[in-house]
Amino acid sequence: MWSDKNEEHKGKINGRLFVVAGPSGVGKSTLIERFLRKNHDAVFSVSYTTRSIRKGEVNGENYYFIDEKTFKKMAEEGSFLEWENVHGYFYGTPKKEVLEILEAGKDIFLDIDVKGALNVKRQYPDACLVFIEPPSKDELIKRLSFRKEQEIDLRMKRVEEEIDKKYLFEYTITNDNLDKAYTAFSRIIETVKGKTNGKNNR
Repeated sequence: MWSDKNEEHKGKINGRLFVVAGPSGVGKSTLIERFLRKNHDAVFSVSYTTRSIRKGEVNGENYYFIDEKTFKKMAEEGSFLEWENVHGYFYGTPKKEVLEILEAGKDIFLDIDVKGALNVKRQYPDACLVFIEPPSKDELIKRLSFRKEQEIDLRMKRVEEEIDKKYLFEYTITNDNLDKAYTAFSRIIETVKGKTNGKNNR
């Protein structure tokens, strides 16, 4: 789902919006976190979710964990740039936070699902969409099993649907080796920022 109440913001955005999407367990968060550790002028957009907090996660850093009633109220009030129901849990990107960061001239990274990424692109055509895919379905199943994810068969069905839409993204990275994937990821960001600044890219 998405809101179209952003007309007043168009033309004021100075930062770049990078939307990173792909199947669960493919390494999106890892790539973004690694990039942000080396680039302190960029920001990660923390999403809201109704799922339970997991071991090792921090409220306000990984997600804002809220109940379903609060989430639905925020959705009705137009607080989300986009939101989706994924495997029975709601996830939403805070609109006000994202717009304020962009208008301040900073780049921001969204780690969201494929539907959400395409919805954001409809609202902000200048957003850069990066799709991260696994080297194989078997490898992804192994990663999800290691993370002790539930309903893997259902998740894999969604994976096929998401991979079928990767052609709608400007860039695709296969995460078969983290270092190689990160090199490709950082080069994409540099290329996009170079175009934005009117520089020649190598």
